[in-house]
Amino acid sequence: MGTTQLESVPEPKYWHLKTVLSEALDSEFSVGEILPNERDLAARFGVARATLRQALEQLELEGRLQRRRGVGTTVAPPRVGVAVGTEQHAWPGASGDVWQAVDCTPAAPPAAVAAALETGLEETVYTVRRSRVSHGQPVAAELLYVPESSVPDLSAIDAPSGPARARAVLRELQRLELEGRESAVELGSARADDARELDRLPGAPVLVVTTRFLADGRTAALSVATYRADTCRLTFGDSGGVEIHQGPERQAS
Repeated sequence: MGTTQLESVPEPKYWHLKTVLSEALDSEFSVGEILPNERDLAARFGVARATLRQALEQLELEGRLQRRRGVGTTVAPPRVGVAVGTEQHAWPGASGDVWQAVDCTPAAPPAAVAAALETGLEETVYTVRRSRVSHGQPVAAELLYVPESSVPDLSAIDAPSGPARARAVLRELQRLELEGRESAVELGSARADDARELDRLPGAPVLVVTTRFLADGRTAALSVATYRADTCRLTFGDSGGVEIHQGPERQAS
């Protein structure tokens, strides 16, 4: 690698360095590759290490880099598409679903969930926990709330506990005719349990996607999915195939 000196620019030096580093990531490094140490990078670009750290932190925030304990700073994989506002018409757990069942617990729901499901506080609701992984890294965690009335034929014998019960609930849910789904997205902060599952610090930015699944004229299931904001992007339409990289001149579909 050659030596690149930064010229005087009106924008903050770390911000200009971020742009230069981003171009280097696209042209010189592959996903998962470890970057040189800070001393070498600072020397290459002719900046102070404090300036370099600011640029690296910004790239990490934007999801271009990942800092992993005991490994160093690596090039992050492409962002995972989070489809919203599409014509997708399938229950969770249907063919092609990328989520992995983790656990399932039957219990009375929290008041807010009961209100969204329009069930009584005394009705049992199955809380299905699922996770989503990309390139070996956790990118999302989901709580799927399914009222007992939506899966009346679920047998305790067929679904004793854990992932087996979760998969059984998903199978029974697909017996219903899905009439529609409604999704809402908001920016939030990772709670302690979310942060633990997503390998982030509490308070890290996340995208929270809440989806109502409708059947028989009611809400048959409610999904609350928490995505790492640094690894995900929203997609609209059916394909979600358009990607805009760091510069507006770099566009692919």
